Amino acid sequence: MFVDIAKIKIKAGDGGNGAVAFHREKYVASGGPDGGDGGRGGNIVFKVDDNLSTLADFRYKRKYKAENGADGSGSRRNGKKGKDLIIRVPRGTIIRETESGVIMADMSADDEFIGAKGGNGGWGNSHFATSTRQTPRFAKSGAPGEEWEVQLELKLIADVGLLGFPNVGKSSLISVVSQAKPIVGDYHFTTIVPVLGVVTMGPEKSFVMADIPGLIEGASEGIGLGHEFLRHVERCRMLVHIVDVAGSEGRNPIEDFEAINRELESFNPELAKCPQIVAGNKIDLATDEQLASFREYIEGKGYEYYEIVAPIKHGTQELINAVARKLDTLPPVKRYESEEIPMAVLEKRSKDGFTVRVEDGVYIVEADWLYRILCKTDLDDYESLQYFQRVLQQRGIIDALIEKGINEGDTVSIYDLEFDYVP
Repeated sequence: MFVDIAKIKIKAGDGGNGAVAFHREKYVASGGPDGGDGGRGGNIVFKVDDNLSTLADFRYKRKYKAENGADGSGSRRNGKKGKDLIIRVPRGTIIRETESGVIMADMSADDEFIGAKGGNGGWGNSHFATSTRQTPRFAKSGAPGEEWEVQLELKLIADVGLLGFPNVGKSSLISVVSQAKPIVGDYHFTTIVPVLGVVTMGPEKSFVMADIPGLIEGASEGIGLGHEFLRHVERCRMLVHIVDVAGSEGRNPIEDFEAINRELESFNPELAKCPQIVAGNKIDLATDEQLASFREYIEGKGYEYYEIVAPIKHGTQELINAVARKLDTLPPVKRYESEEIPMAVLEKRSKDGFTVRVEDGVYIVEADWLYRILCKTDLDDYESLQYFQRVLQQRGIIDALIEKGINEGDTVSIYDLEFDYVP
Protein backbone atom coordinates (compact mmCIF):
# COMPACT_ATOMS: atom_id res chain seq x y z
CA MET A 1 0.00 0.00 0.00
CA PHE A 2 1.29 3.45 -0.92
CA VAL A 3 1.08 5.79 2.08
CA ASP A 4 2.29 9.36 1.71
CA ILE A 5 0.97 11.06 4.87
CA ALA A 6 1.40 9.96 8.48
CA LYS A 7 1.17 11.54 11.93
CA ILE A 8 3.46 10.41 14.72
CA LYS A 9 4.47 11.54 18.19
CA ILE A 10 8.16 11.88 18.99
CA LYS A 11 9.71 12.25 22.44
CA ALA A 12 13.39 12.80 23.06
CA GLY A 13 15.01 11.33 26.15
CA ASP A 14 14.99 13.22 29.44
CA GLY A 15 18.28 14.26 30.97
CA GLY A 16 19.53 12.31 33.95
CA ASN A 17 19.50 13.88 37.41
CA GLY A 18 22.61 15.33 38.98
CA ALA A 19 23.98 13.55 42.05
CA VAL A 20 24.43 14.79 45.61
CA ALA A 21 27.58 13.14 46.91
CA PHE A 22 30.64 13.96 49.01
CA HIS A 23 34.17 12.70 48.64
CA ARG A 24 35.55 11.04 51.74
CA GLU A 25 38.88 12.71 52.27
CA LYS A 26 40.70 13.60 55.45
CA TYR A 27 40.67 17.29 56.47
CA VAL A 28 38.01 18.17 53.83
CA ALA A 29 34.66 19.31 55.29
CA SER A 30 31.98 16.68 54.66
CA GLY A 31 34.37 15.09 52.20
CA GLY A 32 33.92 17.83 49.61
CA PRO A 33 31.08 17.85 47.04
CA ASP A 34 31.74 15.52 44.10
CA GLY A 35 28.32 14.67 42.70
CA GLY A 36 28.46 14.03 38.94
CA ASP A 37 26.13 15.43 36.29
CA GLY A 38 23.27 13.51 34.72
CA GLY A 39 23.67 12.27 31.16
CA ARG A 40 21.99 14.05 28.28
CA GLY A 41 18.85 12.43 26.90
CA GLY A 42 18.93 10.84 23.46
CA ASN A 43 17.75 12.80 20.41
CA ILE A 44 15.11 11.80 17.88
CA VAL A 45 17.00 11.84 14.57
CA PHE A 46 15.41 11.59 11.11
CA LYS A 47 17.52 10.05 8.36
CA VAL A 48 16.88 9.50 4.64
CA ASP A 49 16.71 5.87 3.52
CA ASP A 50 16.59 5.38 -0.26
CA ASN A 51 15.34 1.83 0.24
CA LEU A 52 12.02 3.24 1.45
CA SER A 53 9.42 4.55 -0.97
CA THR A 54 6.35 5.06 1.23
CA LEU A 55 5.43 6.00 4.79
CA ALA A 56 3.55 2.73 5.32
CA ASP A 57 5.64 1.72 8.36
CA PHE A 58 4.24 4.66 10.30
CA ARG A 59 0.69 3.28 10.05
CA TYR A 60 1.58 0.63 12.62
CA LYS A 61 3.82 2.54 15.00
CA ARG A 62 2.81 6.07 16.00
CA LYS A 63 4.94 6.81 19.09
CA TYR A 64 8.72 7.07 19.17
CA LYS A 65 10.79 7.74 22.29
CA ALA A 66 14.55 8.04 22.70
CA GLU A 67 16.49 6.74 25.69
CA ASN A 68 16.77 8.84 28.86
CA GLY A 69 20.15 9.92 30.18
CA ALA A 70 21.47 8.11 33.25
CA ASP A 71 21.76 9.83 36.63
CA GLY A 72 25.12 11.11 37.85
CA SER A 73 26.92 9.51 40.76
CA GLY A 74 29.70 10.17 43.26
CA SER A 75 33.37 10.81 42.47
CA ARG A 76 32.20 13.27 39.78
CA ARG A 77 31.04 10.41 37.57
CA ASN A 78 28.64 11.75 34.96
CA GLY A 79 25.67 9.70 33.84
CA LYS A 80 25.71 7.93 30.49
CA LYS A 81 24.17 9.77 27.56
CA GLY A 82 20.91 8.30 26.27
CA LYS A 83 21.04 6.65 22.84
CA ASP A 84 19.65 8.58 19.91
CA LEU A 85 16.63 7.05 18.19
CA ILE A 86 17.02 7.00 14.39
CA ILE A 87 13.81 7.26 12.35
CA ARG A 88 14.30 6.41 8.67
CA VAL A 89 12.10 8.09 6.07
CA PRO A 90 11.93 8.10 2.25
CA ARG A 91 13.79 10.83 0.42
CA GLY A 92 11.47 13.79 -0.18
CA THR A 93 9.65 13.56 3.17
CA ILE A 94 8.49 16.89 4.63
CA ILE A 95 8.31 17.05 8.44
CA ARG A 96 5.75 19.50 9.84
CA GLU A 97 4.82 20.44 13.39
CA THR A 98 1.16 19.47 13.50
CA GLU A 99 -0.39 22.34 15.43
CA SER A 100 1.28 25.25 13.65
CA GLY A 101 1.81 23.52 10.31
CA VAL A 102 5.32 24.98 9.98
CA ILE A 103 7.95 22.97 8.15
CA MET A 104 10.60 21.62 10.50
CA ALA A 105 12.67 19.92 7.80
CA ASP A 106 12.71 18.81 4.17
CA MET A 107 14.39 15.40 3.98
CA SER A 108 15.60 15.73 0.40
CA ALA A 109 19.36 15.73 0.98
CA ASP A 110 21.49 13.27 2.93
CA ASP A 111 21.72 15.49 6.02
CA GLU A 112 20.26 14.11 9.22
CA PHE A 113 17.69 16.18 11.11
CA ILE A 114 17.25 16.28 14.88
CA GLY A 115 13.48 16.39 15.25
CA ALA A 116 13.49 16.47 19.05
CA LYS A 117 16.48 17.31 21.22
CA GLY A 118 17.26 15.35 24.32
CA GLY A 119 17.13 17.16 27.65
CA ASN A 120 20.35 18.29 29.27
CA GLY A 121 21.55 16.35 32.26
CA GLY A 122 21.12 18.01 35.66
CA TRP A 123 24.17 19.40 37.43
CA GLY A 124 25.61 17.52 40.34
CA ASN A 125 26.24 19.31 43.63
CA SER A 126 29.92 19.84 42.74
CA HIS A 127 28.79 22.66 40.42
CA PHE A 128 27.27 24.63 43.26
CA ALA A 129 30.28 24.87 45.55
CA THR A 130 31.40 28.44 46.22
CA SER A 131 33.56 30.18 48.79
CA THR A 132 30.47 30.81 50.91
CA ARG A 133 28.66 27.54 50.07
CA GLN A 134 31.26 24.84 50.50
CA THR A 135 28.98 21.86 51.09
CA PRO A 136 25.95 22.20 48.81
CA ARG A 137 23.44 19.44 49.54
CA PHE A 138 21.38 19.80 46.41
CA ALA A 139 21.62 19.05 42.69
CA LYS A 140 19.56 19.79 39.60
CA SER A 141 17.05 17.49 38.00
CA GLY A 142 17.56 16.57 34.37
CA ALA A 143 15.72 18.65 31.78
CA PRO A 144 12.88 17.02 29.85
CA GLY A 145 13.41 16.01 26.24
CA GLU A 146 11.49 17.81 23.52
CA GLU A 147 8.16 16.31 22.56
CA TRP A 148 6.25 16.98 19.35
CA GLU A 149 3.43 15.65 17.26
CA VAL A 150 4.61 15.82 13.66
CA GLN A 151 3.09 15.12 10.27
CA LEU A 152 5.22 13.33 7.70
CA GLU A 153 4.30 14.16 4.13
CA LEU A 154 6.04 12.50 1.20
CA LYS A 155 6.54 14.66 -1.88
CA LEU A 156 8.34 12.63 -4.51
CA ILE A 157 11.49 14.14 -5.99
CA ALA A 158 11.24 14.13 -9.77
CA ASP A 159 12.38 16.50 -12.49
CA VAL A 160 9.37 15.86 -14.71
CA GLY A 161 5.78 15.02 -13.83
CA LEU A 162 3.40 13.35 -16.28
CA LEU A 163 -0.13 14.71 -16.15
CA GLY A 164 -3.34 13.78 -17.87
CA PHE A 165 -6.70 12.05 -17.60
CA PRO A 166 -6.78 8.30 -16.90
CA ASN A 167 -5.87 6.05 -19.84
CA VAL A 168 -4.24 8.76 -21.98
CA GLY A 169 -0.89 6.91 -22.14
CA LYS A 170 1.25 8.20 -19.28
CA SER A 171 2.29 4.72 -18.15
CA SER A 172 3.01 3.68 -21.72
CA LEU A 173 5.29 6.67 -22.20
CA ILE A 174 7.33 6.18 -19.02
CA SER A 175 7.66 2.46 -19.77
CA VAL A 176 9.28 3.06 -23.18
CA VAL A 177 11.59 5.97 -22.24
CA SER A 178 12.87 4.60 -18.89
CA GLN A 179 13.46 1.34 -17.04
CA ALA A 180 10.24 1.79 -15.02
CA LYS A 181 7.67 -0.99 -15.50
CA PRO A 182 4.27 0.35 -14.48
CA ILE A 183 1.08 -1.58 -15.10
CA VAL A 184 -0.20 -0.74 -18.58
CA GLY A 185 -3.78 -1.55 -19.49
CA ASP A 186 -6.70 -0.30 -21.55
CA TYR A 187 -8.79 0.72 -18.54
CA HIS A 188 -8.94 3.59 -16.06
CA PHE A 189 -6.62 3.90 -13.06
CA THR A 190 -4.17 1.19 -14.03
CA THR A 191 -1.72 3.43 -12.12
CA ILE A 192 -2.84 3.82 -8.52
CA VAL A 193 0.53 4.82 -7.03
CA PRO A 194 3.17 7.22 -8.38
CA VAL A 195 5.88 5.53 -10.44
CA LEU A 196 9.39 6.97 -10.87
CA GLY A 197 11.59 6.25 -13.88
CA VAL A 198 15.10 7.42 -14.75
CA VAL A 199 15.42 8.65 -18.34
CA THR A 200 19.02 8.32 -19.55
CA MET A 201 20.11 10.84 -22.19
CA GLY A 202 23.76 9.79 -22.41
CA PRO A 203 26.88 9.48 -20.25
CA GLU A 204 26.35 11.25 -16.92
CA LYS A 205 23.13 12.87 -18.11
CA SER A 206 19.71 11.73 -16.98
CA PHE A 207 16.55 12.96 -15.31
CA VAL A 208 13.76 11.49 -13.18
CA MET A 209 10.24 11.27 -14.54
CA ALA A 210 7.16 10.61 -12.38
CA ASP A 211 4.02 8.92 -13.64
CA ILE A 212 1.25 10.39 -11.49
CA PRO A 213 -2.11 8.54 -11.23
CA GLY A 214 -4.68 9.91 -13.66
CA LEU A 215 -6.58 13.03 -12.67
CA ILE A 216 -10.24 13.69 -13.28
CA GLU A 217 -12.31 16.83 -12.94
CA GLY A 218 -12.74 17.66 -9.26
CA ALA A 219 -9.44 16.01 -8.24
CA SER A 220 -8.40 19.07 -6.23
CA GLU A 221 -11.58 18.60 -4.15
CA GLY A 222 -10.90 14.93 -3.43
CA ILE A 223 -12.63 13.24 -6.37
CA GLY A 224 -10.88 10.18 -7.81
CA LEU A 225 -7.27 9.35 -6.96
CA GLY A 226 -5.72 12.61 -8.04
CA HIS A 227 -6.31 14.54 -4.81
CA GLU A 228 -3.98 12.17 -2.96
CA PHE A 229 -1.20 12.51 -5.52
CA LEU A 230 -1.27 16.09 -6.77
CA ARG A 231 1.22 16.91 -4.00
CA HIS A 232 3.79 14.77 -5.78
CA VAL A 233 4.03 17.15 -8.74
CA GLU A 234 4.70 20.15 -6.49
CA ARG A 235 8.46 19.55 -6.58
CA CYS A 236 8.65 18.89 -10.33
CA ARG A 237 10.74 21.29 -12.36
CA MET A 238 8.39 20.90 -15.33
CA LEU A 239 5.32 18.98 -16.46
CA VAL A 240 4.55 16.92 -19.55
CA HIS A 241 0.82 17.12 -20.17
CA ILE A 242 -0.39 14.10 -22.14
CA VAL A 243 -3.70 14.37 -23.98
CA ASP A 244 -5.66 11.74 -25.92
CA VAL A 245 -5.79 13.84 -29.06
CA ALA A 246 -8.16 11.37 -30.75
CA GLY A 247 -10.79 11.74 -28.04
CA SER A 248 -11.07 7.95 -28.11
CA GLU A 249 -13.22 7.87 -24.98
CA GLY A 250 -15.70 10.42 -26.23
CA ARG A 251 -14.10 13.45 -24.55
CA ASN A 252 -12.88 16.63 -26.20
CA PRO A 253 -9.05 16.90 -26.08
CA ILE A 254 -9.11 20.68 -25.64
CA GLU A 255 -11.60 20.43 -22.76
CA ASP A 256 -9.44 17.70 -21.17
CA PHE A 257 -6.37 19.94 -21.38
CA GLU A 258 -8.14 22.90 -19.78
CA ALA A 259 -9.80 20.75 -17.09
CA ILE A 260 -6.46 19.38 -15.84
CA ASN A 261 -4.94 22.86 -15.73
CA ARG A 262 -7.91 24.09 -13.71
CA GLU A 263 -7.27 21.30 -11.19
CA LEU A 264 -3.64 22.36 -10.89
CA GLU A 265 -4.70 25.96 -10.30
CA SER A 266 -7.24 24.91 -7.66
CA PHE A 267 -4.81 22.67 -5.79
CA ASN A 268 -1.83 25.03 -5.86
CA PRO A 269 -1.70 28.21 -7.99
CA GLU A 270 2.09 27.82 -8.25
CA LEU A 271 1.61 24.55 -10.15
CA ALA A 272 -0.25 26.38 -12.90
CA LYS A 273 2.91 28.43 -13.49
CA CYS A 274 5.12 25.36 -13.82
CA PRO A 275 6.57 24.99 -17.37
CA GLN A 276 4.62 22.52 -19.51
CA ILE A 277 5.24 20.65 -22.72
CA VAL A 278 2.14 19.14 -24.29
CA ALA A 279 2.16 15.69 -25.89
CA GLY A 280 -0.72 14.63 -28.11
CA ASN A 281 -0.93 10.84 -27.81
CA LYS A 282 -2.89 8.25 -29.86
CA ILE A 283 -2.43 10.21 -33.08
CA ASP A 284 -2.88 6.94 -34.99
CA LEU A 285 -6.54 7.01 -33.94
CA ALA A 286 -7.12 10.70 -34.72
CA THR A 287 -8.33 12.32 -37.93
CA ASP A 288 -6.28 14.95 -39.73
CA GLU A 289 -8.85 17.53 -38.68
CA GLN A 290 -8.51 16.58 -35.01
CA LEU A 291 -4.71 16.75 -35.16
CA ALA A 292 -4.66 20.13 -36.89
CA SER A 293 -7.28 21.64 -34.55
CA PHE A 294 -5.53 20.55 -31.38
CA ARG A 295 -2.07 21.58 -32.59
CA GLU A 296 -3.37 25.03 -33.56
CA TYR A 297 -5.02 25.48 -30.16
CA ILE A 298 -2.02 24.40 -28.07
CA GLU A 299 0.60 26.30 -30.07
CA GLY A 300 -1.70 29.32 -30.06
CA LYS A 301 -1.46 29.31 -26.25
CA GLY A 302 2.33 29.33 -26.45
CA TYR A 303 3.10 25.70 -25.50
CA GLU A 304 5.63 23.40 -27.16
CA TYR A 305 3.68 20.55 -28.72
CA TYR A 306 4.71 17.05 -29.84
CA GLU A 307 2.70 14.23 -31.37
CA ILE A 308 3.38 10.66 -30.21
CA VAL A 309 2.16 7.10 -30.24
CA ALA A 310 3.66 5.97 -26.94
CA PRO A 311 3.39 2.13 -27.18
CA ILE A 312 5.41 1.99 -30.43
CA LYS A 313 7.77 4.85 -29.45
CA HIS A 314 6.65 7.02 -32.36
CA GLY A 315 7.72 10.62 -31.61
CA THR A 316 8.83 9.80 -28.07
CA GLN A 317 12.52 10.53 -28.66
CA GLU A 318 11.74 13.99 -30.03
CA LEU A 319 9.57 14.65 -26.97
CA ILE A 320 12.27 13.48 -24.53
CA ASN A 321 14.93 15.55 -26.30
CA ALA A 322 12.71 18.64 -25.91
CA VAL A 323 12.21 17.85 -22.21
CA ALA A 324 15.98 17.53 -21.67
CA ARG A 325 16.62 20.86 -23.42
CA LYS A 326 14.00 22.56 -21.28
CA LEU A 327 15.38 21.10 -18.05
CA ASP A 328 18.81 22.58 -18.87
CA THR A 329 17.26 26.04 -18.52
CA LEU A 330 15.38 25.44 -15.27
CA PRO A 331 16.44 25.71 -11.60
CA PRO A 332 17.01 22.52 -9.56
CA VAL A 333 14.25 20.52 -7.86
CA LYS A 334 12.42 22.57 -5.24
CA ARG A 335 13.45 22.26 -1.62
CA TYR A 336 11.36 23.60 1.25
CA GLU A 337 13.00 25.87 3.80
CA SER A 338 12.66 24.99 7.46
CA GLU A 339 10.77 27.42 9.69
CA GLU A 340 10.89 28.34 13.36
CA ILE A 341 8.04 27.05 15.48
CA PRO A 342 6.28 30.19 16.81
CA MET A 343 6.84 30.97 20.47
CA ALA A 344 3.09 31.39 20.83
CA VAL A 345 2.66 27.71 19.93
CA LEU A 346 5.20 26.69 22.56
CA GLU A 347 3.38 28.72 25.17
CA LYS A 348 -0.02 27.38 24.13
CA ARG A 349 1.20 23.80 24.48
CA SER A 350 2.53 24.47 27.94
CA LYS A 351 1.03 23.31 31.18
CA ASP A 352 0.67 25.71 34.07
CA GLY A 353 2.44 23.50 36.59
CA PHE A 354 5.88 24.41 37.88
CA THR A 355 7.90 24.00 41.03
CA VAL A 356 10.05 26.46 42.95
CA ARG A 357 12.36 25.19 45.66
CA VAL A 358 15.13 26.83 47.65
CA GLU A 359 18.39 25.01 48.20
CA ASP A 360 21.24 26.75 50.07
CA GLY A 361 19.97 30.15 48.98
CA VAL A 362 19.47 29.21 45.30
CA TYR A 363 15.90 29.47 43.93
CA ILE A 364 15.45 26.55 41.53
CA VAL A 365 12.54 26.72 39.05
CA GLU A 366 11.51 23.59 37.15
CA ALA A 367 8.75 23.04 34.56
CA ASP A 368 8.75 20.91 31.41
CA TRP A 369 6.96 23.54 29.36
CA LEU A 370 9.28 26.32 30.53
CA TYR A 371 12.33 24.36 29.38
CA ARG A 372 10.91 24.16 25.85
CA ILE A 373 10.47 27.93 25.74
CA LEU A 374 13.91 28.49 27.24
CA CYS A 375 15.49 26.34 24.49
CA LYS A 376 13.98 28.63 21.84
CA THR A 377 14.93 31.87 23.62
CA ASP A 378 17.94 33.84 22.36
CA LEU A 379 19.29 35.36 25.57
CA ASP A 380 21.47 37.76 23.57
CA ASP A 381 18.43 39.21 21.79
CA TYR A 382 16.61 41.91 23.76
CA GLU A 383 13.11 41.21 22.39
CA SER A 384 13.49 37.45 22.89
CA LEU A 385 14.67 37.98 26.47
CA GLN A 386 11.77 40.36 27.13
CA TYR A 387 9.35 37.70 25.89
CA PHE A 388 10.85 35.13 28.28
CA GLN A 389 10.55 37.58 31.18
CA ARG A 390 6.88 38.20 30.31
CA VAL A 391 6.26 34.43 30.40
CA LEU A 392 7.77 34.26 33.90
CA GLN A 393 5.54 37.11 35.01
CA GLN A 394 2.30 35.98 33.33
CA ARG A 395 2.60 32.35 34.45
CA GLY A 396 3.03 33.35 38.10
CA ILE A 397 6.65 32.27 38.48
CA ILE A 398 7.80 35.70 39.66
CA ASP A 399 4.98 35.78 42.23
CA ALA A 400 5.98 32.30 43.43
CA LEU A 401 9.59 33.43 43.87
CA ILE A 402 8.41 36.41 45.94
CA GLU A 403 6.27 34.11 48.09
CA LYS A 404 9.36 31.99 48.73
CA GLY A 405 11.08 35.10 50.08
CA ILE A 406 13.47 35.95 47.29
CA ASN A 407 15.47 39.15 47.70
CA GLU A 408 17.38 41.34 45.30
CA GLY A 409 20.66 39.71 44.29
CA ASP A 410 19.56 36.16 45.12
CA THR A 411 20.36 33.50 42.52
CA VAL A 412 17.58 32.05 40.34
CA SER A 413 18.36 28.80 38.48
CA ILE A 414 16.18 27.64 35.55
CA TYR A 415 17.83 24.59 34.01
CA ASP A 416 20.91 25.94 32.15
CA LEU A 417 20.10 29.57 32.98
CA GLU A 418 21.23 31.27 36.17
CA PHE A 419 20.74 34.96 36.97
CA ASP A 420 20.56 37.33 39.90
CA TYR A 421 17.05 38.43 40.82
CA VAL A 422 16.31 42.11 40.21
CA PRO A 423 12.81 43.22 41.30
